[in-house]
Amino acid sequence: MIELRPFSSLGSANHGWLDAKHHFSFASYHDPKRMNWGSLRVWNDDIIAPKSGFPAHPHRDMEIITYVREGAITHKDNLGNEGRTVAGDVQVMSAGTGIAHSEYNQEDVAARIFQIWIEPSRTGEKPSWGAKPFPKGERSGQFVVLASGFANDDDALPIRTDARVVGATLKAGETAEYSLGAARRGYLVPATGAVKIDGQRINARDGAAITDVEILRVTALEDSEIVLVDAA
Repeated sequence: MIELRPFSSLGSANHGWLDAKHHFSFASYHDPKRMNWGSLRVWNDDIIAPKSGFPAHPHRDMEIITYVREGAITHKDNLGNEGRTVAGDVQVMSAGTGIAHSEYNQEDVAARIFQIWIEPSRTGEKPSWGAKPFPKGERSGQFVVLASGFANDDDALPIRTDARVVGATLKAGETAEYSLGAARRGYLVPATGAVKIDGQRINARDGAAITDVEILRVTALEDSEIVLVDAA
């Protein structure tokens, strides 16, 4: 089953420096039908103005994955970690027992990101942060695991939850398959382009909530960049 969540139906908040769209209930946006999707709790589609961002603030007991679609984001935290994550790359912060961080767009152009929060399957561990470049060529025409809580995904950034974040870039007409499993929940968002799943069109920045699908087949209607969360 595929439930389409059009971009126009998402929650929103515009703070001037931050134009945010919420796939799930977040902050002042509340929809009891969109509280979570399994362990997936937050999927925010954020546009951050140049020379602005989130000042230092705390988190705990959450896996926070930032997928940079355009521009770059600079992270700093109270553990001494600092890094700049550019378009197409991913950073992961395991908040664990507690971490405080800031996230700024220090560039001269707007940063466009997906920020994804997944509930951890284990708690009480020290916080951590990491980032990794994922050249788009490596996922051309296929899904590549970007972050994972499964031990056999050696090349992915580790997260402390029974979930994966995967990405793909497809040319118009290409089809990619992902073994989801009927007992799992998928949530797919095209960062760019448009795709078709089981005859249903999903446009850029729409959400598709997926259940009861053993093998997920995604066909690009246009050149597309796709992000998918596979959650328990």
